[in-house]
Amino acid sequence: MIGCVFCGIVASSVPAFRIADETAGVAFLDTRPVFPGHVLVVPREHVETLVDLPDGDVGPYFRFVRRITLAVQRGLDADGTFVAMNNKISQSVPHLHTHVVPRRRKDGLRGFFWPRTRYASDDEAEAYASRIAAAVPPTDAVDPPAAP
Repeated sequence: MIGCVFCGIVASSVPAFRIADETAGVAFLDTRPVFPGHVLVVPREHVETLVDLPDGDVGPYFRFVRRITLAVQRGLDADGTFVAMNNKISQSVPHLHTHVVPRRRKDGLRGFFWPRTRYASDDEAEAYASRIAAAVPPTDAVDPPAAP
């Protein structure tokens, strides 16, 4: 869709710190992360909300989100993640996107209100993107971490 920044990222006409680019979608760093390593996952096709995502794309998209979630945990040695999606209200870009935020015990995140930050440099952002990208499991091999 013309004018959609996420469509531009999918098409590679808008720069982004890409984590993964697959049939089900594209994952890249949020430029205003809650915590460093905060990833956005978007479907390749422009749809505004989860309700608009075609039935046949729901499973592949969420399997991709699940793999990126695992990559964030493993790549950043995070204690867990916060995975969230807004639909219309508080949706800063009207293109479906899922937030995957790395979490650590006692990281200070409370409720749904949190401060947003910026990366100190492109080098810092690239370092986070590389660590997560290296931990993305193959499409046919998601092995969830063992229960604590």
